[in-house]
Amino acid sequence: MSRTTRLIAPLAAAALLAGCASSSPYSGQQTDRNNTGIGAAVGAVVGAAAGAISGDGSTSKRDRALIGAAAGAAVGGGIGAYMDKQERELRQSMQGTGIEVDRQGDNIVLNMPSSVTFGFDSSDLTGNATTALNDVANVLTQYPETTINIAGHTDSTGDAGYNQKLSERRAQAVGGYLQGRGVAANRLAMMGYGENQPIASNDTEEGRAQNRRVEITLTPTGQQPQQQTTTG
Repeated sequence: MSRTTRLIAPLAAAALLAGCASSSPYSGQQTDRNNTGIGAAVGAVVGAAAGAISGDGSTSKRDRALIGAAAGAAVGGGIGAYMDKQERELRQSMQGTGIEVDRQGDNIVLNMPSSVTFGFDSSDLTGNATTALNDVANVLTQYPETTINIAGHTDSTGDAGYNQKLSERRAQAVGGYLQGRGVAANRLAMMGYGENQPIASNDTEEGRAQNRRVEITLTPTGQQPQQQTTTG
C-alpha cells in the first residue's frame, strides 16, 4: 500500500463509519447507512484518485490526493445532504396520499399508482392526484438542483401500441401539471414505457394494478438515473 493510499483510507473509513452510525431522520431508529456519509466517502476516494493522478512527484501526488479527497468528500457529502433533506420533506408531504417515496442511492423515486393518479383507460389526473402533485411541486421548487424524470407505465392488457401511447400521455399529464405549478420546464423529462417494464406479474389483477403507475425520479443535477431492468 502506497503512502498516499494509507493517508486517504482513514478519511473514507471515517466517513463511512459516520454514515453507518447515524439514525433515520424519520423513525429515529439506527440505520445501516446514511447517504450523506456514503456520498462523502465515495467523494473522498474519487477526489483522492483524481488528485493523485494530477501530481508529478511523490510529494506532489500525496498533497494533491489529500486536497482532492477533502474536496471530493465535501461534494459527495453535500449532494447526499441535499437529497436527504428533499427526501424528508417529500415523505412528510406524501403521508396519506398513497404515493410511495423510495430512496435509491442519491436518487429519490416517487411511485404513483393508478389508483391515485388516473381513472381506467384515462390520462386525466384525478382530484387526489392533483392534490398530491401540488405538494410535490411545492417541494421541487425549493430544490432546483435536481432533474425530474417522469416515466409512465401500463399493464399488458390490450394492444401494446395503445398502451405505449397511453403511458406517454400519462407521463406528459404529470409533467405538464408540475410545470403549471411552477416547476421549470428544463428540469422535466417525460417518457412512456408502455407495458415493457413491469414490476409485478401481469397474470393477476393485483400485479397488473402495480404495473399501472407513474414514477417520478429525482436526480442530482449532472447525474442520470439508472435505467430500470425489464423483468418480463
